[in-house]
Amino acid sequence: MNQPIYLDYNATTPVAPEVLEAMLPFLRVHFGNPSSTHPFGRIAAQAVDQARNQVAALIGARAHEIVFTGCATEANNLALLGVARALGGAKRHLVVSAIEHPAVMAPAQHLREEGWNLTVVPVDGFGRVSPDDIAQALRPDTALVSVMHANNEVGTIQPIREIAQITRERGILLHTDAAQSAGKIAVDVGTLGVDLLTLAGHKFYAAKGVGALYIRQNTPVRNISFGADHEHGLRAGTENVPAIVGFGVAAQLARERLPWASSHLRELRDQLHALLIEAIPGLILNGHPDQRLPNTLHVSFPGVSGRRLLDQASPIVAASLGSACHSEHDVVSGVLAAMGVSPARAAGAVRLSVGTFTTPDEVSRAASGLLEAWRTVASL
Repeated sequence: MNQPIYLDYNATTPVAPEVLEAMLPFLRVHFGNPSSTHPFGRIAAQAVDQARNQVAALIGARAHEIVFTGCATEANNLALLGVARALGGAKRHLVVSAIEHPAVMAPAQHLREEGWNLTVVPVDGFGRVSPDDIAQALRPDTALVSVMHANNEVGTIQPIREIAQITRERGILLHTDAAQSAGKIAVDVGTLGVDLLTLAGHKFYAAKGVGALYIRQNTPVRNISFGADHEHGLRAGTENVPAIVGFGVAAQLARERLPWASSHLRELRDQLHALLIEAIPGLILNGHPDQRLPNTLHVSFPGVSGRRLLDQASPIVAASLGSACHSEHDVVSGVLAAMGVSPARAAGAVRLSVGTFTTPDEVSRAASGLLEAWRTVASL
């Protein structure tokens, strides 16, 4: 069977051939536990160390500042809950943006249930957070600010560096979820000025089930899971060596190919947008027109349900309404609601995200398929 054209790279990416090739020996031959002291263990430990260096290099960090996790969700939980545990009762105020992923919003809500004060900062119509609004939300007891680097639905890039200048002046920690941005745009912890940063392997061609949290040296974080002293004592459990090895190779590839990848993705995204907007009167772009991920096109189709549109187009195009973590419900996206998008416009919203394996021919065929699906659904 012919598979539909995949335009859901923000949900997950296929494993790169180089990544799979690097992983296979650690599934077949080098299967040792990296905590073991015999040769099998030492080979595994060396591979984990190499991957730690590769991931650190991608974001301009030092290897000892990287903690491997099972996913970005775990990394976000470790960032928020780990800082809360480390600070104890000294400071109990947390600031997040209104468009955070559930992996940040849920632990933030959990802290509120435990007695923390939580401030949710609004965004503008483009989905962008104002540094001034962050500054106004800060208090003497603010412990941490968490604002994602780029939104997973509309792709809007946040002014993290400007926010970091504000938080650093006041001695407040800053976390950013960079799961969507790494591998698509430059992500450098020194330039951004963050204290904690989250990565997800499967968002840039590594396997699912591996992520990382960057923790700037001397940042107070305590473990939130308990067991042996793995990952600097911050993440108990035997390391997933094959996935970590692949994560390292994916990070190296992302670093080496970033200039080409960003340009390639932007060309494909803009090609898709041009084809759709030319053929569909009333098509509306959601998100920032410029400060946006180069691969992400979030648009509202007029007069139709986005879900019905994608169902109609499913033999030709595989895409999503928004975040894969909560897109199965027929409710207005929390991101679009925070942006002030009307219910009618939100109902027709679709997220189209291209990847490095996408071709111009696939973009053309996908645009034709979406156009035909829109015409069919709009006529019903």
